[in-house]
Amino acid sequence: MNADKFIEYWSGRGGSERANYQKFINELCELIGVDKPEASHAEDHRNEYVFEKRVRAMDVDGEDGRYNFIDCYKRKHFVLEAKQSDKRMRGVGASGPDLFGEVAAPAAAPKAAWDRMMKQARQQAENYAKYLPEWPPFLLIVDVGHVIEVYADFTGLGKRYKPFPDSRSHRIAIPDLADAAVRDRLRAIWTDPLSLDPAAKRAEVTKDIAYRLARMARTLEKRHDPKEVALFLMRCLFTAFAEDVGLLPADAFLTLLRKAEGNPQFLPRYLTPFWKSMDKGSDFDPMIGAPVRHFNGGLFKNAQALALTGDELSELITACQRDWRNVEPAIFGTLLENALSVRERGQLGAHFTPRAYVERLVIPTVIEPLQDQWRATLALAEGRRAAGDVKGAVELIRAFHRDLCQVRVLDPACGTGNFLYVSLELMKELEGEVLLALEELGAAAQALLDLQGTTVGPQQFVGLEKNARAVPIAELVLWLGHLQGHLRLRGPESLSDPILKPVETVRHADAVLAWKKEELVLDAAGKPVARWDGVSLRTDPHTGRQVPDETQVVPLKRYTDPKPAPWPKADYIVGNPPFIGGKDLRQELGDGYAEALWAAYPHMPGGADFVMYWWDRAADLVREGKARRFGFITTNSITQTFSRRVIKRHLDAKKPLHLSFAIPDHPWADAQGAAAVRVAMTVGMAGAGEGLLKQVVAEGDANPNDGAIAVTFAIEQGVILPDLTIGADIAGVLPLKANAGLSSRGVSLHGSGFIVTPAEAAALGLGKVPGLEQHIRHYRNGRDLTGKSRGVMVIDLFGLTAEQVRQRFPGVYQWLMDRVHDERQAKADTPDGRQYAAQWWLFGKTRGELRKALAGLPRYIATVETAKHRIFQFLDIDILPDNKLIGIGLHQAVHLSVLSSRIHTTWALAAGGWLGYGNDPVYVKTRCFDAFPFPILTPAQEARIGSLAEELDGLRKKVLAAGHFTLTELYNVLEKRKAGAALEPAERDIYEAGHVGVLLDLHRAIDAAVADAYGWPADLSDRDILFRLVALNKERAAEEARGLVRWLRPEFQNPGGVQAGEQLSADLGEATVAATRPAWPKLPAEQVQALRQTLSAANSALPADAVARAFKGARGKQVKDMLDLLVALGQARRIGDGRYAA
Repeated sequence: MNADKFIEYWSGRGGSERANYQKFINELCELIGVDKPEASHAEDHRNEYVFEKRVRAMDVDGEDGRYNFIDCYKRKHFVLEAKQSDKRMRGVGASGPDLFGEVAAPAAAPKAAWDRMMKQARQQAENYAKYLPEWPPFLLIVDVGHVIEVYADFTGLGKRYKPFPDSRSHRIAIPDLADAAVRDRLRAIWTDPLSLDPAAKRAEVTKDIAYRLARMARTLEKRHDPKEVALFLMRCLFTAFAEDVGLLPADAFLTLLRKAEGNPQFLPRYLTPFWKSMDKGSDFDPMIGAPVRHFNGGLFKNAQALALTGDELSELITACQRDWRNVEPAIFGTLLENALSVRERGQLGAHFTPRAYVERLVIPTVIEPLQDQWRATLALAEGRRAAGDVKGAVELIRAFHRDLCQVRVLDPACGTGNFLYVSLELMKELEGEVLLALEELGAAAQALLDLQGTTVGPQQFVGLEKNARAVPIAELVLWLGHLQGHLRLRGPESLSDPILKPVETVRHADAVLAWKKEELVLDAAGKPVARWDGVSLRTDPHTGRQVPDETQVVPLKRYTDPKPAPWPKADYIVGNPPFIGGKDLRQELGDGYAEALWAAYPHMPGGADFVMYWWDRAADLVREGKARRFGFITTNSITQTFSRRVIKRHLDAKKPLHLSFAIPDHPWADAQGAAAVRVAMTVGMAGAGEGLLKQVVAEGDANPNDGAIAVTFAIEQGVILPDLTIGADIAGVLPLKANAGLSSRGVSLHGSGFIVTPAEAAALGLGKVPGLEQHIRHYRNGRDLTGKSRGVMVIDLFGLTAEQVRQRFPGVYQWLMDRVHDERQAKADTPDGRQYAAQWWLFGKTRGELRKALAGLPRYIATVETAKHRIFQFLDIDILPDNKLIGIGLHQAVHLSVLSSRIHTTWALAAGGWLGYGNDPVYVKTRCFDAFPFPILTPAQEARIGSLAEELDGLRKKVLAAGHFTLTELYNVLEKRKAGAALEPAERDIYEAGHVGVLLDLHRAIDAAVADAYGWPADLSDRDILFRLVALNKERAAEEARGLVRWLRPEFQNPGGVQAGEQLSADLGEATVAATRPAWPKLPAEQVQALRQTLSAANSALPADAVARAFKGARGKQVKDMLDLLVALGQARRIGDGRYAA
């Protein structure tokens, strides 16, 4: 079909959307020379290129839901959504209906309605795409007879559909189809969409250029210092780039090179004065006969060109003839870094980190949170515009833009700036979307922006790099990336001189270690001690293997007063710190550095990989609220013991971290081509929460241009554990009312003078003085239970005044005056100390709440807070527990049985803490007991389970009383026997005397009986047990929110016997209760984000009032209005019954 005829026929032609869009697409296919959509098949999976592609959405309640229809679909190519603006906008004016059937505000113009229609269509296409087996690279939004909007995401993740090729030219008007280049672009979308991936095209062009410059470098370095060669190459590549993007006159650099073709040795006479003009700026440069802009930035200061050979000049000219507008700056960074290294010069240009790998980390670390904020802002702005407040909409978007231009990104091991550059480029693309939104609000909106002072730029991207030669290269890479993005958005005329501003955000510094003084280590003769340089290798003549070259040495150093190095302030931290295994730190970094590192980070396990020192530091900053997120590449050994402990410390902290994204095992290629390296990617955020875990399940061929290996992922959502697997969300469980008020740590004496032996107690009057038996009691601590009991007693005067003690028990009063009073007074210099001194006759922590729970019971359950084995036992009520015991106010054997079961001990191990790094587990009562959901028992189950517990507790007490071993030793043998290990002779004695076989049989019987009480198989894995308990905790918390509480001791916890009737409430998935509801955010953009997150987390669709109740202080009408706005923009769904879903 002829383009002119197509344009003439279709321009402005609309009519009915259903009637016209298929005819439009068919004729468009004819125009661009591709096949038309095929006839549909009855079997949906066969419909790979059709109109009305049927997809099944997942229902909001978890079942297969309704069918949707994609207007036009081509598998692995695109989703096309067609709209028809003439029909929908006809009559829109001062009081006409808007796109959504509601009366528009008087100021709402048709242009605003059209923009909303197109945004909604884009969101609808994206929603359809997520129901497909795989994300297509393109979304096409067609306003029939008017425009085709093109959005692309080449990652295959569906996370970043962005205007293609950029925000200035993604919108194809019907008259634009007269341009053959536009038709070619559409043809490629239909036939070979991945050929349009700019990253692949950039890599191909840049790699060719890099090879040519590398060949030049190999020959130049034979005649010049490598540093001079690198600087010369940096100036050449930037000059070629500046020429192609319009910052220099067309072909200015190429013309100068060609002038020297006959006499290449004279090239410096042309280039040196030209670069001087670039350094200072010139109204007229005699070399090119034209003005030259002021570049500055230090790159061209004192620049001196090198004389070339004919071959070298030929390579440079050929390289300059390539299209430099879209080169990949990071590739040049690697090239130039290698050019400055004697060892790496032979590998020049051969290897670089694939762009796709870097984006895989940068997007979830930096870009996704910014995009979420932008979507929320855009939703609010659309609401303002729909209400006629265009000025308010503009101000919202300008405020977001100002914030975006203040975001700081830190790479604390930046090398030549690869991760910073990719972060900058992606943020520039986001800035493009922001500016496009402003333009759509009217021409005046653009004028409101101070383009000179408000733009995403290199000043926001901060780097630390220990390799001094990489610092200026990183800065150049950032400027190349910035100029590329800026020029795509605004053109060369928008740049002010000097073009290269002196920002200097990349610092030469050690990122993990600072010290007061660096000293040489001297031997006895006063000569410096040397060590192998940690890098140089030689071939062993006997084995042919590469071994350390001991002749290549560096001096051994000592570092005084070592401490963690300071980091610049940043919102996001991302990078790829060096890979050195924990066992290799001393060899590769030297004794002095390794020892200083360990001294500066005493909390780090000695075997942790070097990269984990960066991870630990960033995690601290994020948990403290000093940064928003961090993401690092590490070796995949991060899941091994020592490195895993670093992660666990932060995930289990009182103010925890959670992993929002992780890939445990991913192929990698570093700058030196170590393609066999396997890495992990992790992203950390403050607080508890779930994350996205991506497992590589298949690997394809490497891309010939950038070496990236094609990978296929399996994706899971859930709580990511320290070993980078999905686990149950233990951190997200809620305390249950059913368990409230029953458990507590024991008393804390704050003075050993309270402890007495039975003989001392008798001397004080025990058994003679009436009432003293209530105040001198048996006393046990953790070691008394797990080891040999001291058999001591304790003076407990809880409930008495000092005067009452003196009058009723003068002997006891004097005993404590002599042993406690003076000690308490001497420590009265703190608030707690003053309180203890004022009440010197009482324990420091008397635990009144525990006393209430134990009152009237004949016995209670106790466990040692920190112990190797999690053992629960009955203690008689006359025994007072120490603060190293957890006392539980339950006396029925059935509860002892449940707590002793594998189901509870597995829970306690996961929910509790650890003493130090992986030593003994700690029973944290708030999570281990208060949140634990007990089973609902039948009378028969209660009798069976209770009898087993009585037998277990009785047998243990019997064998311990008669034997020569401790409870810990008894369970050491039991665990060894359970594991099937052979017993030593001494252990065999304990086995026989302690009836360990019988104990093991009782534990197995308890495990099976308790599992049956839950209705679960007895052989569940630990992982499945935790998943089920977390789900049951949420179910019970939801019941309690409705008023149904399953009290463990109702006569104590609910003495009135009143059970509130169940209150119908929406299931928010997280069992939202009043005590745990987050506050309604103050800022509107944060409110929108909170609503989207609530809908995403819900297990079912929610009515607006239920969403409002999920927050403290939220107003129902405001929440409903915002939900309706999200629906209008396609960011939420409204179900037929009026509920809302993500």
